Amino acid sequence: MLRTSASRVLDDNDRDEVLRILDADPVANVFVASRVRSVGLSPSRLGGQMWGFGPRGGLTSLCYAGANLVPVNASREAVHAFADRARKQGRRCSSIVGPSVAVEHLWERLEPHWGPARAIRWAQPVMSISAAPLVAPDPLVKRVRPEEFGTVLPACVAMFTEEVGVSPDNGDGGALYRSRVAELIRIGRSYARIDDGRVVFKAEIGAVTPQACQIQGVWVDPLYRGRGHASSGMATVVEQALKYFAPVVTLYVNDYNTPARAAYRRVGFAEVDTFTSVLF
Repeated sequence: MLRTSASRVLDDNDRDEVLRILDADPVANVFVASRVRSVGLSPSRLGGQMWGFGPRGGLTSLCYAGANLVPVNASREAVHAFADRARKQGRRCSSIVGPSVAVEHLWERLEPHWGPARAIRWAQPVMSISAAPLVAPDPLVKRVRPEEFGTVLPACVAMFTEEVGVSPDNGDGGALYRSRVAELIRIGRSYARIDDGRVVFKAEIGAVTPQACQIQGVWVDPLYRGRGHASSGMATVVEQALKYFAPVVTLYVNDYNTPARAAYRRVGFAEVDTFTSVLF
């Protein structure tokens, strides 16, 4: 068995070094970097721990251990150290997500202790765009207003259930999920086309750093699919994201979701990386 150095739990004293690692790949690391920039590295604020690994006390690799387990720039030796810590701590996350090679190696070591997974999405293309969209934006896609929360929430729940395979109402009755939806609306990062009280298209900008932002929760009402709403709606969100949030817009999508990948390519997104997600 390969001997590894131990990982350590980081704190705010490590912030500059952590951001140096995260900013080396701002697209792949946008979620974790957004969390660190927003709340720092104190576990009580971060909602989890940030683990660090490197030779002689230095930092070369990270792993965010919160609701998700997310390896960052993780070498094979770092993955072994993070897996050892995760195994000893016990599973506290609902998923492992990140660059495919690191996640696959993590899961290889954790599956005997944490398995079986509820689902594994082995190939999730990471896509990005940094120029104006190639299709015309939908002028009816607007920022969601706080008073529209009740209209948009059922669409958000439908999206989550369709995408993840379980309802966000499981566990705490959906309180945490509703709080997150409301927060994204409050800070102006939720967009939707609402026709006569019905959500036709919706998406959110879930993570933001100075270098990149990540679109999530893209959904079109099944009755309106195949009519171009995904492309034109995403064009609006991309236009808004580039104008107000960051110079690069990114997302990741399941490889088998052929219609979504085609819609994103029409907008101008290009595939730049591949993620894997292990869902519990």
